[in-house]
This record gives sequence, structure tokens and C-alpha cells, in this order.
Amino acid sequence: MQLENKTALITGANRGIGAGVALAFAAEGADVAITHPPDDAANKEATALCLDMEAMGRQAVAIEADATNAIAAETAIAKAIHTLGHLDILVNNAGIAHAAPVEDIEPEMWDQVFAVHVRGTFLACKYALPHMYERGSGRIINTASQLAYLGAAGFAHYTAAKGAIVTFTRTLALEAAPKGVGVNAVAPGATKTAMLDDVPDDILEGIRQSIPLGRLAEIDDIVPSYVFLASDAAKHYAGQVISPNGGDMFL
Repeated sequence: MQLENKTALITGANRGIGAGVALAFAAEGADVAITHPPDDAANKEATALCLDMEAMGRQAVAIEADATNAIAAETAIAKAIHTLGHLDILVNNAGIAHAAPVEDIEPEMWDQVFAVHVRGTFLACKYALPHMYERGSGRIINTASQLAYLGAAGFAHYTAAKGAIVTFTRTLALEAAPKGVGVNAVAPGATKTAMLDDVPDDILEGIRQSIPLGRLAEIDDIVPSYVFLASDAAKHYAGQVISPNGGDMFL
């Protein structure tokens, strides 16, 4: 019960790594709010996830929110605080991916990828920080990627956005640490989630072969890093990026 009596908000947590983190936090004793995109499928996934967390005896709430919209982000933070009583942990996980070489990336797609990953992370932090600063404590965990360091052909917009999250994390850590708020990031390696559904099999096989451990990560390989950074065991971590990637990249 590393997170007993803690509360958390996880963005983009209706499925994938976000959902895995939500379940792990609940299993460790936290009450959890999650955000999800405004569509019927995501709403159903989020509702089912909350039922699973409630079955563990935890309080859980699903909040529909466009991560890129400032009003929606501010409202989601306020609703999480109102429902859970306070907010100890913020996990910025909302993300999208799209594969194309640079010359085929439409400007609108570039802007959308940056909006979800970078603007979304910024907005959630902006509206959560005053509450955490007032309490003199808190944890923020941003989701980067090992590709922020490696790069990846066909994913210039995604890798650039993840690189921006790494540097944003470091700068925010410098601002927040003196006020009692720890800010760090997790940079997962290639993980079996829906984000890889559109990646051709031959490319996936090439990715697998490049990983020293010889396999893509399962979600359960990734979530312990989030639990650690959210727990008291990480109280001396600030501005760090930890990367469960099977040896794909040494940070």
C-alpha cells in the first residue's frame, strides 16, 4: 500500500498505459480520477475501469476532457480535487501517435500531436500546481518516450513532442522542487498498446530485434515506474527521467 491515503489524477487513462497506471495506483491504496477523450468508446472504457477500481475499495471518477482545451483541463483538475478532496499526484499520460515521413506530415497533424502531448501536459500542470503549492506537496509524473533520445523514422512529430516533454519536466522540476512538488518523467520503450496497432508487422519485428531483452514491453512492465515515482521512495527524485525500455536506450 505505497499510495495509501493518496489521491491521483491520470490523463488519457481509459486504456493502455494510463489504465494500467490507474489500476496499479488503486491497488496501492490511492483514490483515482481519470480523464478520457470525449467519445462513446472512451467513455465506456473509462466507466469500466472505474468500476474495477471501486471493486478494490477505492474511490474512482471518470472525467471527460479534451486534453488540449484550457477550459476542459482546468475543469478536470477542479473536478478531481472536488471529488477526491485534494490532489497528491498528477500523471500526464494523454497522447496520440501517427506515422509519416516529414514531407508527408500535414501541418495540422503536427499541431495536433504537439497539442495533445505538450500543450496537454502544460495545461494539466498549470492548473494543478497552485493546489499543490498551497498544500506544500505533490508529485507530477509526465510521460515521455525513449524515442525522445533515439529518434524514430516516420515519427518526427511524436519524437519532437516527447523531447519537449523531457525538457519541460526538467524546467518545471527546478521551479517546483523548492515548493515541495516533485516533478519527474517516465520514458517507456515500445509497449504493446493500441498505439502500435497501425505499425506494420515488419517494423514491429525490427523494433523487437533492436531491444536487448528481445521483446516489446507489456503494460505491467511499465507501470511500476509510475508507482515508484508517485511513492515516498522517490522523495529525492527531481527532474529525472526513468526509462523501462528493455535496454533499447541507456539514459
